[in-house]
Amino acid sequence: MSLCAECFHQGDHAGHDYNMFRSQAGGACDCGDGNVMREAGFCKRHRIKSSSEVPSVPKDLLIMSELVLPQFIFYLIQYLRDGYNEPVLDVPSEKDLHKVLQMLEPHISFLEDLTKMGGAMRSVLTQVLTNQQFYKDLSSGSGENACTKKSHEKYLVALKGSGLTFPEDKLGSGVQEPGAAASSSVVQGLNNAFKMKLVGQNTCGSIDQDGSQGVGKRKRVKLSTTTKDQSIMDVLKHKCFLEELLFWTIKYEFPQKMVTFLLNMLPDQDYKIAFTKTFVQHYAFIMKTLKKSHESDTMSNRIVHISVQLFSNEELARQVTEECQLLDIMVTVLLYMMESCLIKSELQDEENSLHVVVNCGEALLKNNTYWPLVSDFINILSHQSVAKKFLEDHRLLVTWMNFVSFFQGMNLNKRELNEHVEFESQTYYAAFAAELEACAQPMWGLLSHCKIRETQEYTRNVVRYCLEALQDWFDAINFVDEPTPNQVTFHLPLHRYYAMFLSKAVKCQELDLDSLLPDQEMLMKLMVHPLQIQASLSEIHSNMWVRNGLQIKGQAMTYVQSHFCNSMIDPDIYLLQVCASRLDPDYFISSVFERFKVVDLLTMASQHQNTVLDSEHERSMLEGALTFLVILLSLRLHLGMTDDEILRAEMVAQLCMNDRTHSSLLDLISLNCSLTYCGAEVWDKEFDPVMVILRTVYRRDVQSAMDRYTAFLKQSGKVHGNPWPPYKKRTDLHSSYKGLMGLLHCKTLHIVLFTLLYKILMDHQNLSEHVLCMVLYLIELGLENSSELESDEEDSGVGQERCHDSWFPGNNLVSNMRHFINYVRVRVPETAPEVKREPPASTSSDGSGASQSSRHSKGLQRENSGTAQVFSLVAERRKKFQEIINRNTTEATQAVRPKTSMKWSAPGATPQLTTAILEVKESILSLLIKLHHKLSGKQNSYFPPWLDDMETLIQHENPKYLHGDGMTAVERILLKAALQSRLNKHIIEEICRKVTPPVPPKKISPAEKKTLDKEERRQKARERQQKLLAEFASRQKSFMETAMDVESPDVDIAMEITTAEQHVSEAVYDCVICGQSGPSTEERPAGLVVLLQPSSVLGQCRNTTESKKLPTSEKEQIYPWDTCAAVYEARLATLQQYFKDSSCLQSVSIGWEGGVYVQTCGHTLHIDCHKSYMESLRNDQVLQGFSVDKGEFTCPLCRQFANSVLPCYPGNNVERTLWQCHSNKSMQDLIKEVEELQEQLGTFPSETNLSKEMESVMKDIKSTTQKKYTDYSKSPGSPDNDFLFMYSVARTNLELELVHRGGNLCLGGASTAGKRSCLNQLFHVLAMHMRFYSIDSAFNPWKKLTQLALDENLHNEEQPEVPVLYRDVLSLLLIQILTMPQPLRKEHFICITKVLFTLLYIQALVVLSVKCNSEDRITWMNSGALKKSLSNAKKTWEVLLSHVISELSKGKIYEQEGTEDLAMVWFIAWCPHSIEMYLQQFCLPFLRITSLLQHHLFGGELPSCQEGEEFAVLASCLGLLSPSFQSSQFSSASCLDWPVPAFDIISQWCSELVSFSNTHPTQVKVLLIQESKWDLPHLLQLPENYNTIFQYYHRKSCSVCSKVPKDPAICLVCGTFVCLKGLCCKQQSYCECVLHSQNCGAGTGIFLLINASVIIIIRGHRFCLWGSVYLDAHGEEDRDLRRGKPLYICKERYNVLEQQWVSHTFDHINKRWGPHYNGL
Repeated sequence: MSLCAECFHQGDHAGHDYNMFRSQAGGACDCGDGNVMREAGFCKRHRIKSSSEVPSVPKDLLIMSELVLPQFIFYLIQYLRDGYNEPVLDVPSEKDLHKVLQMLEPHISFLEDLTKMGGAMRSVLTQVLTNQQFYKDLSSGSGENACTKKSHEKYLVALKGSGLTFPEDKLGSGVQEPGAAASSSVVQGLNNAFKMKLVGQNTCGSIDQDGSQGVGKRKRVKLSTTTKDQSIMDVLKHKCFLEELLFWTIKYEFPQKMVTFLLNMLPDQDYKIAFTKTFVQHYAFIMKTLKKSHESDTMSNRIVHISVQLFSNEELARQVTEECQLLDIMVTVLLYMMESCLIKSELQDEENSLHVVVNCGEALLKNNTYWPLVSDFINILSHQSVAKKFLEDHRLLVTWMNFVSFFQGMNLNKRELNEHVEFESQTYYAAFAAELEACAQPMWGLLSHCKIRETQEYTRNVVRYCLEALQDWFDAINFVDEPTPNQVTFHLPLHRYYAMFLSKAVKCQELDLDSLLPDQEMLMKLMVHPLQIQASLSEIHSNMWVRNGLQIKGQAMTYVQSHFCNSMIDPDIYLLQVCASRLDPDYFISSVFERFKVVDLLTMASQHQNTVLDSEHERSMLEGALTFLVILLSLRLHLGMTDDEILRAEMVAQLCMNDRTHSSLLDLISLNCSLTYCGAEVWDKEFDPVMVILRTVYRRDVQSAMDRYTAFLKQSGKVHGNPWPPYKKRTDLHSSYKGLMGLLHCKTLHIVLFTLLYKILMDHQNLSEHVLCMVLYLIELGLENSSELESDEEDSGVGQERCHDSWFPGNNLVSNMRHFINYVRVRVPETAPEVKREPPASTSSDGSGASQSSRHSKGLQRENSGTAQVFSLVAERRKKFQEIINRNTTEATQAVRPKTSMKWSAPGATPQLTTAILEVKESILSLLIKLHHKLSGKQNSYFPPWLDDMETLIQHENPKYLHGDGMTAVERILLKAALQSRLNKHIIEEICRKVTPPVPPKKISPAEKKTLDKEERRQKARERQQKLLAEFASRQKSFMETAMDVESPDVDIAMEITTAEQHVSEAVYDCVICGQSGPSTEERPAGLVVLLQPSSVLGQCRNTTESKKLPTSEKEQIYPWDTCAAVYEARLATLQQYFKDSSCLQSVSIGWEGGVYVQTCGHTLHIDCHKSYMESLRNDQVLQGFSVDKGEFTCPLCRQFANSVLPCYPGNNVERTLWQCHSNKSMQDLIKEVEELQEQLGTFPSETNLSKEMESVMKDIKSTTQKKYTDYSKSPGSPDNDFLFMYSVARTNLELELVHRGGNLCLGGASTAGKRSCLNQLFHVLAMHMRFYSIDSAFNPWKKLTQLALDENLHNEEQPEVPVLYRDVLSLLLIQILTMPQPLRKEHFICITKVLFTLLYIQALVVLSVKCNSEDRITWMNSGALKKSLSNAKKTWEVLLSHVISELSKGKIYEQEGTEDLAMVWFIAWCPHSIEMYLQQFCLPFLRITSLLQHHLFGGELPSCQEGEEFAVLASCLGLLSPSFQSSQFSSASCLDWPVPAFDIISQWCSELVSFSNTHPTQVKVLLIQESKWDLPHLLQLPENYNTIFQYYHRKSCSVCSKVPKDPAICLVCGTFVCLKGLCCKQQSYCECVLHSQNCGAGTGIFLLINASVIIIIRGHRFCLWGSVYLDAHGEEDRDLRRGKPLYICKERYNVLEQQWVSHTFDHINKRWGPHYNGL
């Protein structure tokens, strides 16, 4: 059904499972149409019945449209007529057609707009389009207008050129209405036409007397056409505009605009009916156009867009079926379509075959051109009323079976025996797709209507005509009894139709199976080809078809693949099960082994000659035959399992191979699933190896399932050693199929089992554990199903004497198990060891055999007295077949054809065989017991359990599921045999009592010795392997410890400080390229592998704790001016407006946007080694994901992405030795020292390798980000820019580390990345370059902070310096630290920190004073003034606040009370506690960054603390508080240490503000530094349901080009809507997404693609697909929205994405990067 988005969202879908596919082709919404959907599914609007009193449109309004539209549509049709020129070879010139359509686009768009005007206009259009009179008057060409005549002539030419005619053009035209053209006579004609007889041998292809075209030597076949009524295919008569408009729409190959117009008209019911009939009338013409089209894919999609909306309506489909013979037309059109690509079948009798099949190499099949027609057919068969009509119509069924027979035996494979095939045909997938879509899917559609008893007749009809078609097929290919060797076709749709309707008849309709089955001869024929496929599967997997190339393996895998198995292998197995249940078991078993070519292997002789199979293939073919028998006898898919049981079994089988997602499981079994992984209970009770083998495409999947099963058993401790596939009790058989178990109780199978057990025991070649496993499985199956078949063994003597009778007395496995066979006659090569043995003088039964129950002694002796005859499977099978043939026919001509198996014999002379008598003296029971001894490796290992505990014989209820190994299986079988027969029990006891070990204890046979040696060798090899692995693991561990544990300077010194002696040591670095260790020196510096990347993450911090939401409506908007980057940028611009530029650039930090972040993996290398490494990368052409020319590489050790090397500063790290030393120097002395050190000019270092590398890395850092993020000076190229940029790099890295720690330092500890911090090395590089820039001592901020000014002359300049109280304290800190000579002493660092803390504290008090209202200010000023005389006055905030207020009151700062909204919101009342808390919060960001800086410069751990204690702990850590300070009396002012008299310096700082306020009173408060309340950076908050985003954005117009983008995307950082790959928005060769990533994220962009639900990451010149954060209800992505499932946000994934963005780890975590070439 099709729904508009509005109706869909207003409907109730709670708890529904649905797929939503979004069509771009338009159409009618089906909501409210009860013929398409249930009323319960209607939306709220359509549930309310429309009132009959809807006001009608006034006629006056419509008069104009009624007059104009006929002319307009005729004008359109004339254009279409004139624009079409009948092309040569009937291939239209695409350019000409495109030109005409382009010219007509506005006209069709106008019509499309009219359809959107509502029902009234649509009804006018319908009337115009369907009115026959309008059409006749305007279009007939009978008028005097020359133009009209010409256009009519062109129209007739187009008709004729398409192979169509008007009825009037036909001779003797008496044709009915075109809509009703396909009458019953047509169908009768078709039936006659498609009796697939090929006539004539005329090689030139002339017409014979009966009109059929000769085939001769040509491959393609044409069927007789004389008896067909051509009206369906060739006759079209247009009576209205709509019909001709559709004709031209088809002729122009369904232009999208025209399709949209025709579909938009569908809400009008009259139009819908008229259009559907017109569509059906043109159906044959659509097929013809489709076949010729070059763009068949596009055309197919557009046809289905139309037809699905027409035929989904059951009422409409029924009406058209009745009135227009829709079913007849569809079947006829499909037949005609396939007729064009028929070839003669080469199956079976290549020369005389009369069967024709489709040629899979034709474009029609290869390109799936038939798909839209088959899709429509399947669609209409889904309606019960239509399907019922089809199933009741015998003629239609016959025609359909003829159509299906075209696919019977197609794509024949012939085994290459000599040379490898030259050309591997890839047509096989076309064949599989054709059978699935054209045959199987209609079959499933029909079967869905045959579920109840009342539909029995339909099933009988299908089965009847299916059998007739099969009989015709057998006749056509001249099949009697033997398939031609070395041929296989996987395509038997007639067999599968027959099988599936049989299954449905028994399962759902309670029909008697025998009433639907043919005679025995037909059953024998039916089983041949499906059995041939099963044997060929084994041959293919045994590499016998290897010369046919890989495509034959592809066919074998596709045959069992999940999408095909239900329609192919399952019906084949079921049909074979039906045949096996009704045919003689001995015949069936012998047929199986003959087809699998292992008959010669089934001899008890140690040597044999196989005439049809090479020895290397024998084992796998024998395994294949036994596995097939196990599947045949175990599988219950169609023999009694309920639908729920089948579904569960399918799920378990798939999950045993691998854990799967819900969607892949749904795809594999095409049903609803409840499991997605195998739990313990599933492994314990439901694992079915038979089902797994049936469903595996790759053989390795079976092993995978067994490995997982073994792992479970070992983990749960249920089985130790090597477990076998578990035995699972089967569902009870349906009564109709009880005969299937007869296979387990036939002598042929028992002889095979006995022979194989004997051969395994005697270690004959080509027998594997798998063979033994299958043999035991079959014996256990036989014992499980023996109770109903227990019969008197005496009856075996009755009937014809056969060679089997000399082996076993009866058919029951239970009794045959105890039967002893003494001697066996075998046919062996003359070289075999058995030939030398003389036959015994007398043969008598073994004592244990003779001492059996007296009741049976006579019979047993009679059986045992002779020697078992040579076992000949083939001879027995032929005898059986001859009997059945003679019984079923009276005609002597139908005798068996001579056996053709000589064709199979290997080249060379027939081997010389001789007969020998072999002494055996074993029964199946004795062989099993000896086998137990052999498997256990111990003599007499089997002891009957019931001798110890009689209870074991009483427990008749066996568990349904049994685990274990080979010995367990043997024990289980012996116990079951004993339970079912007391005789068996006694014989088992007797065998165990007799000391007759299979191998004499005194001497170990060579075979057993070989086995034991092999086991011993395996054990020793395992032990050696374990030892080696352990050694490797320990080596790897030690290597990783040394490699990953690169000792950074931090750790070296931290360790050294703990030692008693304060000796100096140099840091040692390990080069990961050359492997040498040593210090970094001036001449050969070492460096850290680093990644430099520009970052705008800090700039996205906002001053609110709530994440911004992604807008999903026009009302919602995101404004960027509250971001950190916007605030700091605005502040710098304001400062530059009023103050000196150079001073401004030292008063702030940049890098909030486009800052450079430096990170390392922690590995070091020599810089010269790195250069060699880069050179080798340049020469290596196989590079992916990075650009060597841009300096990018991966770390040679850990492969982490990097783009530079940061030199390690050489030295002894002496500054760290002073960590514990407390200086006794006074504050004044330290201030003086700092000033002197700053005034020393930075000397240019000598030209050493180190200095060159430091300069080089500085260039790398500058070039990492864009120029706009480094140039903020009013005069471009000013050195102030570089100075600002360098200290801002340090600030950026410190701030980002703080963000990574969660915004505070409460957790303490080392750097977040442990040893991976590179800030110490970075500071050295920055400091070296900043020392080149000297600050004029007159303008040095250090003096302003530590000295009182002597004069006021500086303030007279036009643009003064920035007042100290406006300066960013952290920027000042970094300037002071980085302009000092390195290495910096700890005492100087503490001194600088103390001085700057005093400034910060006064800034906090100034802001606080502004926040207070005038009354509070007066109160605090007065109360503080009273305490000014106290000794600790300068260390109490009350006094200091009072002084600040009094000083600032001198100016106009407090006069602008209009801005109180900016001030007074933080606290309701300014109590002392709230003021203290405010001051601490104001100062905390400074303390955090300073603590981090100290940690990186001087080492040592950061202390951890509670959140409330962070200020005190960090102040103490930085030395602002003395260690003896008591926390009970703590206040933030206690940390102050004034370098000069406090009140004087405060007055000096405040005076700068007062003077500024006098000139610019409005700006004073704006420029005050506000407290930092920045939240951590976050991505936008996304809505819960993806559909919310999709509905708003997928039709949204781009703000740049105003068009709806083809691939819309949104930035998840800022919410900007962009066009992905949109050329319309391209600027300077950059597409919009790349451009936005540079503007928004400095090169990093995170975009959500609206039409794909996936996230794309852009990083510089590379991009990668990240995945989706929206998952369905089962936790799966729906990339490109292909599955159409509702999607919901996965918060865990979104948090991971956000974490990778914040931590800058996209490059390291995502591995699949590629260049975007600016095209995104």
